[in-house]
Amino acid sequence: MEIGKFNRLEVVKNVDFGVYLDGGKYGEILLPSRYVPSGCQIGDVLDVFIYLDNEERLVATTLTPFAQVGQFACLKVAWVNRFGAFLDWGLMKDLFVSFREQKVRMNVGEWHVVYVYLDKDSYRIAASSRIEHFLSKDMPSYLPGDPVDVMVWGKTDLGYKAIVDNCYGGLLYRNEVFAPLGIGQRMKAYVKLVRPDGKIDLELQRPGAGKVEDFSSALLQYIKAQGGSVALGDKTPADVVYDIFGVSKKTFKKAIGDLYKKRLILLDDEGIVLAEQGD
Repeated sequence: MEIGKFNRLEVVKNVDFGVYLDGGKYGEILLPSRYVPSGCQIGDVLDVFIYLDNEERLVATTLTPFAQVGQFACLKVAWVNRFGAFLDWGLMKDLFVSFREQKVRMNVGEWHVVYVYLDKDSYRIAASSRIEHFLSKDMPSYLPGDPVDVMVWGKTDLGYKAIVDNCYGGLLYRNEVFAPLGIGQRMKAYVKLVRPDGKIDLELQRPGAGKVEDFSSALLQYIKAQGGSVALGDKTPADVVYDIFGVSKKTFKKAIGDLYKKRLILLDDEGIVLAEQGD
C-alpha cells in the first residue's frame, strides 16, 4: 500500500461509522461512512485514496484529489498561517506547503504549480513550489517529433518553462508561441530537440504532414487574441512571417487557405478577419 496514492484494499470490518480496510503493514484503515459504497460488504475490494486526516491518522476516501504523490499540479491557496500555506487539492484536509518550500511567498487566492511529495519520516503529504528540485535529472530518450503532455509552470525571457510528461524540464520559446499561455495550462506539445543537459526544446506544432493543421489552429487563436483581425496575408514577407510565427511562408499560406475553406476567416485588402466579424 502507498500513502498519497490510490490503492485497491479489501474491506475487513464493518463499524457504525464506516468500514475498515486491510492496510497491510499499516494495519486497518478507516473508510468513513460518507465514502462507503452502497451494498459494501466484508471481502469487497475498493479503490481508495490514502492520506492522513487532521489528527494525523491514516484514513481512506473515494474522493479523487487534484494530484497524487509524485505528481505536479496547479492548485489554489486556500489559507495561510504562521507555518506556511494550505492548498485546496480536492480533499477535506488541505495540502500543506511550508515557507521553505515556497519559491515565492504564497497568498490566499493565488494559483501555484507544485509537486506533491511524501515526507518519509512523518508520512505527511506535502507540496513544494520549488519545481526544479523534483524534475528528473535522467537523460530523456525522446526523438524529435515525439508527442508529449506538458504543463506550463513558469516564464522566462526566452519563453515558457514546462513540465514534460510529469517528469522532465522543457521550454516553449516565446517567438514560437502565438497566443499567451497561462501558468498551470496543460496541452499537447512535440519534442523539437533534447539538449545535452537533458532539457527539452518543445514546439506546439506537429512536425511534418500535421504541421499545417496544427498551425491553422494556432493562427486562428492568434487572430482571436489580436481582436479578430490582423494585417497579414499572402503578400506578407517570409521573414516577417517567420519572425512572428516561426514557420515558413508556405506553411503560413496553407494555413490561411485551410481556415478560409473552413469559412473561419475572411480575406480583404487589410489582411485577415474572423468570419463572424466580417458579415
